[in-house]
Amino acid sequence: MGKPTGFMEYLREVAAEVSPRDRIRNWDEFHLPMPDTDLQTQASRCMDCGTPFCHTGMEINRMASGCPINNLIPEWNDLIYRGLWKEALDRLHKTNNFPEFTGRVCPAPCEGSCVLGITNPPVTIKNIEYSIVEKGWEQGWITPQLPHKRTGKKLPLSVLALLVSLPLTSLIVRDIGSRYTERRSPRLVC
Repeated sequence: MGKPTGFMEYLREVAAEVSPRDRIRNWDEFHLPMPDTDLQTQASRCMDCGTPFCHTGMEINRMASGCPINNLIPEWNDLIYRGLWKEALDRLHKTNNFPEFTGRVCPAPCEGSCVLGITNPPVTIKNIEYSIVEKGWEQGWITPQLPHKRTGKKLPLSVLALLVSLPLTSLIVRDIGSRYTERRSPRLVC
């Protein structure tokens, strides 16, 4: 996994962010993209720890530990290190059918569970996940999945927001989202 000595050679680096003073002026993304080479370096820090707690979602003392949806984090980190972005996206989609959302808003308990974090700053897992998805859209590997037939039913945005906020149902949001093609405020048309 990754570079066997990557965690000893490289320090943790996170993506730069737009300052809060500038953020409040618009609704643009505020995480600035990192160059692919920097992301590969960060992915190389993922060590072959033997027991990757980062991807094992569990509760310890009523606190989340690891990825709640069991993403195969060491596997896509290795693919990024080797420059295999499409394969990393495919691996990410095996366990997460809505990484566009989780890569932005997940609090990243995986990073808190990273074995490297015992002695050093953990791998930048959330930033790498976010970057995999962004490259997927940029390269056309991810495309909207339009419905074959419209049902005419309407789904209020408040219901969709509620579904996104629930851990178990966040996995089906992509499936729900693929059933609508137009947005008519305040409802989504199915």
